[in-house]
Amino acid sequence: MNFHPMLPPFPLRFEFAPWRLSGVVYGTLLNDPQALAALGAAASAPPYKAPPKAPVLYLKPRNTLRAGSTAVELPAGDGAFEIGAALGIVIGRSACRVRAGDAAAHIAGWTLVADLSLPQESLYRPNVRFKARDGSCLVGPRVVAAGAIADPDALAIEVSVGVEVVHRAQGGGMLRPVAQLLQDVTEFMTLAPGDILMTGIAASAPRCAAGQSFAVECAPIGRLEGRVVAEEAVA
Repeated sequence: MNFHPMLPPFPLRFEFAPWRLSGVVYGTLLNDPQALAALGAAASAPPYKAPPKAPVLYLKPRNTLRAGSTAVELPAGDGAFEIGAALGIVIGRSACRVRAGDAAAHIAGWTLVADLSLPQESLYRPNVRFKARDGSCLVGPRVVAAGAIADPDALAIEVSVGVEVVHRAQGGGMLRPVAQLLQDVTEFMTLAPGDILMTGIAASAPRCAAGQSFAVECAPIGRLEGRVVAEEAVA
């Protein structure tokens, strides 16, 4: 499938031949039932007022995007990044009001996303400072063609910090599986070729401090690696 031309400026040549990505990455919050349950009674109190009825999305802007094997700078005074490991749906055809039964026709492939965010208590209108640090969204190590993975909802993802596996998540437990998520998101917005939509981040995301390396791994896709370094003070 062909993607539309990459839009400059871009921090890198963001493509995994023969696929070229648009540079638009959407995260999905509270698709993991345990993450929603962790809100408890707060989900019905201000500012939320009620549990979400539609997908809760946020944007990882272009300044955040990097390939694997890169360093992410942790601001001074912040203890660690949360590592949000997710399956990324790579859109192959423009998707608007797509029915779940037709979702597969709009998917070009799958990749991994390591979404590094500063921890925050409230998920209501996620704070840009916490979500949009430079280089905080790693994508890769490749795009696997859609047809090469029979059941993306069954994929297991592991997160390692250093040499230790600290988190395991099974995609099949999401409130909205891939096809339903695509239907519900495209009900209110259009996804373009080359866009990436994260399926959701599991509850209790692990943390990674300055000086530590991390990896997100899924057997059919590969291993996405990075490291966290202390942000250099600006004179």
